[in-house]
Amino acid sequence: MLRLDGKTAIVTGGGSGIGKGIAEVFAEQGAHVAIVEINADIAATTVAEIKAAGGSASARICDITDQKAVKTQVDAIFADRGRIDILVNNAGIAHVGSVTTTAEEDFDRVMAVNVKGVYNCCHAVIPHMLPGSAILNIASTVAWFGLADRFAYSTSKGAVTALTYSVAKDFVDKGIRCNAILPGRIHTPFVDGFVAKNYPGREAEMLQKLSDFQPIGRMGSPREIAVAALFLCSDEASFVTGSVHPIDGGTLSLR
Repeated sequence: MLRLDGKTAIVTGGGSGIGKGIAEVFAEQGAHVAIVEINADIAATTVAEIKAAGGSASARICDITDQKAVKTQVDAIFADRGRIDILVNNAGIAHVGSVTTTAEEDFDRVMAVNVKGVYNCCHAVIPHMLPGSAILNIASTVAWFGLADRFAYSTSKGAVTALTYSVAKDFVDKGIRCNAILPGRIHTPFVDGFVAKNYPGREAEMLQKLSDFQPIGRMGSPREIAVAALFLCSDEASFVTGSVHPIDGGTLSLR
């Protein structure tokens, strides 16, 4: 069960954090993972690690806000592999600020990556997909509840959630499934960097607060999200589409 043998999976932002966890698990389960990244160094490192572990992976360097660049890379992946079975829209960025403190350029940047990037990838990949294919969008619990000073990020993840329902509806009769995961706080290098940038000198305090926020008492790991992603993108989830799955240590339901 949950094998992906012979399948090709595209994972955006697959070089680090949640994306890396997903890429590693998918490769372990037999998929060829095409990592679409803007950072060539971390993409190359992750591909090397997957290959060293016996998996199959490749890297495509691309800015997902550029539709022409996305189409070029997706078409190249299809030409190389002959199929695209799975798309995981994981790449994203965050921002601290309310509606009155968020600058226009920051709002536009978050929306360009977190929303337009998902649109660009779906727009380019779906024409290559056959019945039985799966799309998974990584949204966030903040799509469903308010979090202070996360205006642009929350707005973008709410849009990704709505986008998920729309894509699922439009392609259900084509046999293409589309679901979303809403991660809670996941401990990744992104989180460490975000805390260091925005709360210098208070890193330990803020990481503890991030852990305490979940009723389960800790942050999650990328692999815990990856295992959920594996199920949703596997043939065993063939009856699951248009659904949103909080993987959040009880944040939405128990707080």
